[in-house]
Amino acid sequence: MRRRLGSVRARATLGATLVVAVALVAAGAAVLLSLASSLSGQASTEADRTAREVAAELAAGRSYDKLSLDDDDRPVQVVTEDGALVAATEGLERISGTGTDAVRPTAAPVPAATPDDEAEGAGGAEGAESAESAENDTDDGTDDAASGLHPGEIGEDTSYAEGSAIVDGDTADYRFATVSVETADRGALTVHAGAPLSTERSAVGTALTVMLIGFPLLLAVVAGVTWLVTRRALRPVEGIRREMAAITASADLARRVPEPDTHDEVARLARTTNETLTALESAVERQRRFVADASHELRSPIASLRTQLEVGAAHPELLDVPGAVADTVRLQDLAADLLLLARLDAGERPAETRVDLAALVREEAAHRTGVTVDAEPVEVAGSRGQLGRVLANLLDNARRHARAEVSVSVRRESRREGEWAVVGVADDGEGVPEADRERVFERFVRLDAARSRDEGGAGLGLAIARDVAERHGGTLTVRQATAGGALFELRLPVVS
Repeated sequence: MRRRLGSVRARATLGATLVVAVALVAAGAAVLLSLASSLSGQASTEADRTAREVAAELAAGRSYDKLSLDDDDRPVQVVTEDGALVAATEGLERISGTGTDAVRPTAAPVPAATPDDEAEGAGGAEGAESAESAENDTDDGTDDAASGLHPGEIGEDTSYAEGSAIVDGDTADYRFATVSVETADRGALTVHAGAPLSTERSAVGTALTVMLIGFPLLLAVVAGVTWLVTRRALRPVEGIRREMAAITASADLARRVPEPDTHDEVARLARTTNETLTALESAVERQRRFVADASHELRSPIASLRTQLEVGAAHPELLDVPGAVADTVRLQDLAADLLLLARLDAGERPAETRVDLAALVREEAAHRTGVTVDAEPVEVAGSRGQLGRVLANLLDNARRHARAEVSVSVRRESRREGEWAVVGVADDGEGVPEADRERVFERFVRLDAARSRDEGGAGLGLAIARDVAERHGGTLTVRQATAGGALFELRLPVVS
């Protein structure tokens, strides 16, 4: 189980499901709250309308027994200023939430008959006008101290509360609205009217039920779709993994991982993996050739030296001491070249010292005949020993292939990327064919034209020279010289 949850597919599915679940819960809660608030507002409006209709009848002077209280779904209470219940919906058995628990009206004086009562059905507005006329005839113009309302006036403010009531044996929850009204003959009255909350509760319950059933199904769909989509997206990755495992087991670097026909990150990963395999195969092949060529190059001087020593041991008078010394020197130089290449391959960084290339070129040229130097002072940063080795290799290569003359130049060159020191080593030989101008820098490579004349070389000098140049942040290239031979150009960044 832990392994399955550790997969990218399982984590993606779990993460997507959790995010959708949180979003659904938040959205569901918002919908339920909005629905409940909307329906509660409708109930408040209905309760307020009922309370104000009854209050208008009271303001018009209608008697308690003539009030419109016959709606079984709208429990109504009319309470006097001292808290006595004077009118209530018929069939009201119990009520809570209004502040008055009484359900049976107490006896109250019956007001004188009004035109509204005699008409029995006249509108509340006409009753209100009659009440206002009575107020003008009888009121002295002062406000009621308790309610702050004039006789016949209904309070503008409505207070709300929630409670329950039993009407004709049916129990229900209600939203109660409370309205004050001032009458001319009965003083301040309070009307409590309720609107049922059954619609709100039913709608919210239905919505909650739908969410409780629908959300898990939706989450299951999201999890399933995410699982399938992730599986489809990661299928090429599994193919890459299997192929890499097979390559590791077989050690066959010629194999390549499958590249999906897409333009996404997985396709780029496959291409990069194949490029890495190509580079690794090339590096391993170069290493194999290097080992084979090194073994071959070492075999010759070692065999020659052994033969001479064996002959000298059997016939001291026939011992070729100069030949043995030459083979020993050749073997020593080859071992030094191989050791330097090994250090360069291991990523050895050159020392950061200031080196005067002009002085170094004159120093190397002084040990060789037939070399002319034209150098201006220019300093670079690096290893004096390694840079001297580069110049020595270039000069030795030029002397082996020159007919008569080797020329060396050192100059400063300005480019967009900065100042560069350029060392040119030219000879008047046959030059390097254009097709072979990169091959000459490969290890143990000797061109056919040079093989007969280069008896002592192992094909490592130019390879070492390019590696050292690159380690110093420079380049080493070859092209045709003005005299027709080869011109090797070493470029190194100038130290400021």
